[in-house]
Amino acid sequence: MATGRTHRPATRSRGIPEATVARLPLYLRALTGLSERSVPTVSSEELAAAAGVNSAKLRKDFSYLGSYGTRGVGYDVEYLVYQISRELGLTQDWPVVIVGIGNLGAALANYGGFASRGFRVAALIDADPTMAGKQVAGIAVQHSDGLEKIISDNGVSIGVITTPPGVAQQVCDRLVAAGVTSILNFAPTVLTVPDGVDVRKVDLSIELQILAFHEQRKAGEEAAANESAVAAPPRRADSTDQGPDGDVPAVMPA
Repeated sequence: MATGRTHRPATRSRGIPEATVARLPLYLRALTGLSERSVPTVSSEELAAAAGVNSAKLRKDFSYLGSYGTRGVGYDVEYLVYQISRELGLTQDWPVVIVGIGNLGAALANYGGFASRGFRVAALIDADPTMAGKQVAGIAVQHSDGLEKIISDNGVSIGVITTPPGVAQQVCDRLVAAGVTSILNFAPTVLTVPDGVDVRKVDLSIELQILAFHEQRKAGEEAAANESAVAAPPRRADSTDQGPDGDVPAVMPA
């Protein structure tokens, strides 16, 4: 099986926009669910709803793949799974190293979704000497002193950083110097990398802060609506002032 060091995905050379690339995993996840349920075809509207995008955007994205579907039939699910997997490079074997085997690093090592999506955890690395040799997810943790040799021996091009923020840049520099060209950064810090190295940042605290903003806004809107309802004066209904047609009723003789 080919490794990630010798085969690079073709998305950039084919001119696929980054926004489209970011949505391809969403389509693949939805298509994989359909495939597991043995659904043979899917319309653009159904797939767009499952992926959380609008159908026009989906059709535009798929046009970059050369896949237009069949009018009245839709898209072939299995073929699209193959197309998108190939475009994302998931038909290859991508060896990955995880550096920093604390709670988060160990959780990632135990994540079963890597192997099924074309990623193989080739090594677990930590700077703590007491961690060396410990088994995590069936893999022995190795000391960071051997990082460069580990990367070379396993043909690694993707590194995952789950270290404390204070050492993340140093780890990043070593990964890049050893030949790693793509980094997934979980450390709460911004990494500086040379041209040709891709970094994706995952910061759970930032995502929670964004959700807190939306919760605060919703609470403020609800409070404003309640205040408006309380401040509105009640409508008076004086039955003696007007008749059924809105006129002052005639005075009845005594």
